[in-house]
Amino acid sequence: MTAVPSCTLLETINSPADLRRLERKQLAQLADELRTFLIESVAQTGGHLSSNLGTVELTIALHTVYDTPHDRLVWDVGHQCYPHKILTGRRNGMDKLRMRHGVAGFPKRGESPYDTFGVGHSSTSISAALGMALAAKHKGEERKVVAVIGDGAMSAGMAFEALNNAGVADADMLVILNDNEMSISPPVGALNNILTRLTSSKTYNAAREAGRHMLGFAPPLLELARRAEEHVKGMIAPGTLFEEFGFHYYGPIDGHDLDALIPTLENLKKLKGPKFLHVITKKGQGYKLAESDPILYHGVGKFSADQGIPTGGSKLTYTQVFGDWLCDQAQADSRLVAITPAMGEGSGMVRFASEHPDRYFDVGIAEQHAVTFAAGLACEGLKPVVAIYSTFLQRAYDQLIHDVALQNLPVVFAVDRGGLVGADGPTHHGTFDLSFATCIPNLLVMTPSDEAECRRMLATAFAYDGPALVRYPRGGGNGTPPGPGLDTLPLGKGEIRRRGRNVALLAFGSLLPEALAAGDELDATVANMRFVKPLDVELIVELAGNHSLLVSIEENAVIGGAGSEIERILAERGICVPVLRLGLPDRFIDHGEQGQLLAELGLDQDGIVRAVRQRTTRQ
Repeated sequence: MTAVPSCTLLETINSPADLRRLERKQLAQLADELRTFLIESVAQTGGHLSSNLGTVELTIALHTVYDTPHDRLVWDVGHQCYPHKILTGRRNGMDKLRMRHGVAGFPKRGESPYDTFGVGHSSTSISAALGMALAAKHKGEERKVVAVIGDGAMSAGMAFEALNNAGVADADMLVILNDNEMSISPPVGALNNILTRLTSSKTYNAAREAGRHMLGFAPPLLELARRAEEHVKGMIAPGTLFEEFGFHYYGPIDGHDLDALIPTLENLKKLKGPKFLHVITKKGQGYKLAESDPILYHGVGKFSADQGIPTGGSKLTYTQVFGDWLCDQAQADSRLVAITPAMGEGSGMVRFASEHPDRYFDVGIAEQHAVTFAAGLACEGLKPVVAIYSTFLQRAYDQLIHDVALQNLPVVFAVDRGGLVGADGPTHHGTFDLSFATCIPNLLVMTPSDEAECRRMLATAFAYDGPALVRYPRGGGNGTPPGPGLDTLPLGKGEIRRRGRNVALLAFGSLLPEALAAGDELDATVANMRFVKPLDVELIVELAGNHSLLVSIEENAVIGGAGSEIERILAERGICVPVLRLGLPDRFIDHGEQGQLLAELGLDQDGIVRAVRQRTTRQ
């Protein structure tokens, strides 16, 4: 393992107060040391690299200018918060980043007073910062509030809802758009930096306010002056949209130029009202491998900082199974179209996008829109497939119910990252989907136990004349290779995988291998249930008739999950066989390695055996 190098200046920074004691000329050296430390640390632990490398200078500038944590700094998503964590007293904990009981990969309120808002999902920063700014106003407290949001997160409707509200409320806050895709602006040079420093200066803004007061006696002239200012600014900066929301727009500015960033932030700190600063940064800045492929280095496992991330040789994942099926199904049916809310790479859709660009729709970070857009496509006879992470489907729950299920439209939901995802923690665990999906009428819900079954379930969902959801976990399964065909499964039918006595283990999805191992130890019957809705009622009644205990096993919240439905089915039929429900407890699960978390929660082989024996002993 490569040792993290000694960092002379960085080692003296244990809080932003230490940072503010440095001379301005030392900050560039600190940025270099912070970037080096960041690369070596993430190489040892894994995590998000490209986006964090892009915010080194911006983070230093923010903590230099603002009196954090008294002044509130809100990060959007949190993919770019590692420099912030390192500078706010957690440098020595970065060797346990995203590990069990270690530093979280996202801002977390319980971890540090500098983490003002817990995040993980995108586009929440402006809303949260607005709440903090208006709370300070209501309480009569003097504090500054800053929200940092990426250009991708800015594509979500929630961000614009917050902008609209903030402008109307005349909130004293600063929104920083961290634009790292060059998707909004042309390249930034010295001229833009100079213009931003000028327009954010006290002199310029005082002159603007004076002009407003003078021309206030002649409203037509005031309106003419306002339009002239917007026209001139519109020629050099894309700020008109944000000005219309009621914000004073500044930028764009080079987000890696501390000599431009710090004076601009110092100027903006003195101004009241809603302000919008457009900052241009580069993902992977300072690390050539990440600069050349920022997507590959977005979320990484452990790797060699010198040699980079090795490619090839990894086992087949559920995500790859989905990507291959999607291409094959598209070849077989021209009605198939695919939709992703900005997760094309993560959802395994790169090949499909290349082979069928006219049938691929990346709608940006807009989960609600993605689902209703799919419903519109389905209304016109197409067969939409929405690839979405379980935790992000939560954001489109109303659309799932109202726009798809209520109209019984044939939309396929390929729900990745179902269950515990590991190091990304509670904001990304897919722990509620089986509970919130199975209560929706018309919706078919399946969860595969291996890669081959996943492909067949996707084909089944596509063939189904109504809304269907296939929920599969992160990573790989037990290595069962999927076949090349598009074979379907009989609807609502499970299968017996092992015959035993007294106890029947009813496994849903990814925990079937653990259930089979436990079944061998207990000499129990093991059923692969496959369908969460509709449940295989015939199989459940049969197992209840010749076993003294039924055990449901699911990597989902135990409240409202498949086990609850099994109990309901038995109760409706007056069958008095006890059901032991094993699943995720009624609390949010922290970050950690997947296998470790399952063991702690009693959902591995040993935990299942232990729970069954404890229950049968009491009986």
